[in-house]
Amino acid sequence: MEQHDLELVATLMGRDEELKALWEQHVEFEKILERYAGKIALTPTEEMEVKEFKKKKLAGRTKIQELLEKYKRQEG
Repeated sequence: MEQHDLELVATLMGRDEELKALWEQHVEFEKILERYAGKIALTPTEEMEVKEFKKKKLAGRTKIQELLEKYKRQEG
């Protein structure tokens, strides 16, 4: 995510609860995925969990981008 987008997220989180929740979820998914990445090997179950977390993280990021685009259109 670009620096401008990160700054916009930080600015808007105080007034957009949906954006705030999506961002907090995104950060949590990153932390979870980092823990899995730190393992030497993953079990098949863990590999499936990683795939699911990545899908959820991507879906959340897509929604965040959509919200940011909406705010950018309103600004400009």
